[in-house]
Amino acid sequence: MGSSVKLQLTEAELKAVREAMNHDPRPEVRQRATAIHLLHLNHKPADVAEMTAVTPATIYNWWQRWQRNGIEGLANRAKSGRPSNADARYMALLEQTLDTSPLDLGFDFPIWTINRLRHYLAEQTSVLLSYTRFRALLNKLGFVYRQPKHDLTHLQDSEAREVARELLAWLKKTPATSPPGPSSASLWTKQR
Repeated sequence: MGSSVKLQLTEAELKAVREAMNHDPRPEVRQRATAIHLLHLNHKPADVAEMTAVTPATIYNWWQRWQRNGIEGLANRAKSGRPSNADARYMALLEQTLDTSPLDLGFDFPIWTINRLRHYLAEQTSVLLSYTRFRALLNKLGFVYRQPKHDLTHLQDSEAREVARELLAWLKKTPATSPPGPSSASLWTKQR
């Protein structure tokens, strides 16, 4: 940035840079806006590079991007790469499946695990995502995987449960005939 480059910001630009520094949700924009602000405060590009832990060439690049596109020029650019196999149909089926109990779909388990869910979706869509990519997709959609509280109620005999519940209620109502004595199951004993 030679002497021909304008390093001073207008009031409107300065306001936009300060707003981005303090409130933009993108961390890279906050960092780059801070660098632009430091340049505005007459810091040398090499010093700003050192303060922000980047190279001077990066500072020049950020300044040029700021000049061309303002705050949006400081955001990360979209990266090219292979498009995701999880298309809109896949995403819709994923959300619908997460709202459905596996028992309702004919499975003998009550809780979706990541592997069960991704294999089920692979059967339905012919798209099998890797475990890591599938987990990232769930995070992107805002779903969190929590350790399930195991509930085996669906495997229990309902009649036997009801008999046990009635017996327990009866035992709670029945007064004890004699006070309980000392327990013989204690781990603590007296020496003789």
